[in-house]
Amino acid sequence: MMPFLAILRHDLRGLGASWLVRLWLAATALLTLVMTLSQWQATPSAVLIASLLFPYLVFPWFFVVIILGVGPVSGSRSESLADGILSRPVARHEYLLASWLSRVVLVLGIYLTVVAPAILVLVLANRPAPDDTVTVYGILAALGAAALVMTLQVSLGFLLGTLLRKPFLAVVVLVFVWYPINLTLHTFSLEEFSPISLNQALPTLLRQPWRQSEEDQQTETDEEPMGWLGQTGHFLETLAPVPEKSVQQDPTFYDRGDFSDFFLPRVILGYGIPTLAAVALATLCFCWRDL
Repeated sequence: MMPFLAILRHDLRGLGASWLVRLWLAATALLTLVMTLSQWQATPSAVLIASLLFPYLVFPWFFVVIILGVGPVSGSRSESLADGILSRPVARHEYLLASWLSRVVLVLGIYLTVVAPAILVLVLANRPAPDDTVTVYGILAALGAAALVMTLQVSLGFLLGTLLRKPFLAVVVLVFVWYPINLTLHTFSLEEFSPISLNQALPTLLRQPWRQSEEDQQTETDEEPMGWLGQTGHFLETLAPVPEKSVQQDPTFYDRGDFSDFFLPRVILGYGIPTLAAVALATLCFCWRDL
């Protein structure tokens, strides 16, 4: 366990110091702010939250995630990796799993650091947008579903980086495999396999209560925002562009498809099983191959 934790801490420090991670953090924070301000006036909460998760589920942060995923056992790191494993009491699976976990922790940490405060502000603030009741369960489930998809993306990059050993080739192959498959599955509205369909289904998930009886109790919880949340909401309202007419802009992307039968456990299995399979295959391949 000690080598595992040492590798995990070392990788997290190295990743945190990289310019790619720093630029990604700044870019995703800026994009989230711009998207929030541009839709502050007229977009319902559920649709706005789903649109904030679109860059992580579909485009463009998919490229950053897979680039981080293919790195640990490919390219220039393969030679230093061989020396490190052969000269120290570190098992191959310990190194691989620690490297995988460090990237998952980093990706999900940046994602939650940026998205969670934005969702908290836009839900609790007094916005002029049409009333749209989202539940605590729906918010947590949507955040968890998006985190699971990003974990799958890291794992697939990890697997191809282990198999191909060339980062650029692994990224190209994954891009040309990921998007055609997702677009094909999206035509059948399979949210448990296609992140595009999952993103369309998020407004439905965000409005779902933990239990059916909570729908009646939810109307009693609509209170004025408290303290700094209310002040933040008023501040964002002053920055947001005010439309000439208070006409709701229909987000046609989220109007397509019928997701009334959305079932969260099916989504968890649809993305969780491929994630476990990718990590297991990468571990087996790495343990059997010659360094």
